[in-house]
Amino acid sequence: MAEARAQVLHPTGLHARPAVLFVNEAQKYKSRIFVVSGDRVADAKSILSVMSLGATKGTWLTIRAEGPDAAAAVRRLAAIVSTRLEWEPGEEDEEEDE
Repeated sequence: MAEARAQVLHPTGLHARPAVLFVNEAQKYKSRIFVVSGDRVADAKSILSVMSLGATKGTWLTIRAEGPDAAAAVRRLAAIVSTRLEWEPGEEDEEEDE
């Protein structure tokens, strides 16, 4: 299992378009991925589940993954939450996945 904490920095939080970007990225991984905010847990591959967290700007999230590509998934999703919410689908990430 891999885990990382990340703070939501996008002005609108993890809602609408940023949530779609996050979920689309999560769906690329084989691992089971969850996002924790306080006492709420969301399936990172479900838009409704992620949006139900109500993660606003400044919220700290814990991203947990279990599976064959868990470390890469956690690393990428934490980066999206904290620094890359303006990322466009189709952009290539220069990091090598483990």
